[in-house]
Formats: sequence, structure tokens, C-alpha cells
Amino acid sequence: MGDAPEPLRLVQDLVNTLDVETGADELAAFVAPGVALDRALVFRELLREVCMDHAGLDIPDESIRICSDLLATAPLVLAPRADGSADLVPAPGLPPTEQLFAQVAAAIAASGKDWLRMKACAAEDCRWLYYDRSPAGRGRWCSMAVCGSRAKMRAYRARGNVSAVPSSEYAE
Repeated sequence: MGDAPEPLRLVQDLVNTLDVETGADELAAFVAPGVALDRALVFRELLREVCMDHAGLDIPDESIRICSDLLATAPLVLAPRADGSADLVPAPGLPPTEQLFAQVAAAIAASGKDWLRMKACAAEDCRWLYYDRSPAGRGRWCSMAVCGSRAKMRAYRARGNVSAVPSSEYAE
């Protein structure tokens, strides 16, 4: 698990401007001047939800529709290269907010199936975006050592495998 390859690093860095566990939010420092922070915040959280869907977590269908609507405001154009290939790039002259949306759309388009490996951690108190490098692409946590371990311990306790001993039994 870990850092996304280019061009998906932009998506990962954008979504991870919010640390869900601590509440620290660096979105304002991340986006370019002129970006409407309220729209960027909505977009960031929609991207997180789409990546939760990639991880097999249920999200509202409405989230996908709203994300698609926002991306539709950010047109891409084909930019030919000297070698005969071409890239999708943001259309010229976009306002800053739509420029951000278009950059994300171009990154997703350029990533192909790698986009499906961008996942949000299944831990509700984390939701960190990570790139799933597991061979089968079935990772659920950003870190097996932290979030995965916590989830497995909670599941173990929920099965009743840990018995609590009343503290009065320890009294001398």
C-alpha cells in the first residue's frame, strides 16, 4: 500500500489534505489561488467516496452522479505530441476551480485501470487514500500495521474471544 504512481498522485494528495482522525485540513494550502474552497471541499470528499467504492465500501449512487457533474464542468482537450501520441489536458482558459477539476479528470483518464486501485482506507476513523499494490487488488486498509491491525482486533473482540476480568478480582 502507499503512494500512488503518477498521475494519480494528484488525486491522492488532494484527498489526503484532510486527516480524518485528527481533523487537520490543509486544503486551503494545497489548492491554487482563486479556487472556490467550498466547491473544492465537496469535490475532495466526493473523490474520497468514489475511492471508498473502489475498496468495496457502500456509497450513495448520488455521490457518483454529483462527482460526474462537477467533472463535466471541466473540459479536457487533446494535446498532440511530436512523437505522434497525445495527452488529455485541461482546456485553456478555465477558471481556477474548474482547472483543478480538469487536472484531476486528466489524471484519472491517463491512469487507466490504475484508477481502480486508488482506495480509501476501510477504517472509519482514517479514510486515508492509498494506492493498493496488493497482487489481487483486494487491500482494505492504508496500513495493515495500523488500521488493519485495529480492525482485526475489533473483530476478534466482537467474536467474544477476549474475556474481561472484573478489576475487583485483582484486589488484594
